[in-house]
Amino acid sequence: MTTIIVIFSIAAVLTVIRIIRGPSILDRAVASDVLLTEVMCVIGAEMAINGHTRSIPVLLIIAAVGVFGSIAVARYVARRDNTTS
Repeated sequence: MTTIIVIFSIAAVLTVIRIIRGPSILDRAVASDVLLTEVMCVIGAEMAINGHTRSIPVLLIIAAVGVFGSIAVARYVARRDNTTS
């Protein structure tokens, strides 16, 4: 479990750096999706190691937030591109 925590912690720090630096909103959106995926992987690994399924509703909520967030960013960028053209 320690190895998993270390690897995902390093990945999360690098992802947060990408969210902060950008440079575009799409880079930040992709990085936030990656961060949500990393959180889901950690929760899934914890479930596999401890042999339970109690966290599945949490995984579903995190996945839904990621999907709806990606859709919202895509619509925002599409509208912004249409108005500037």
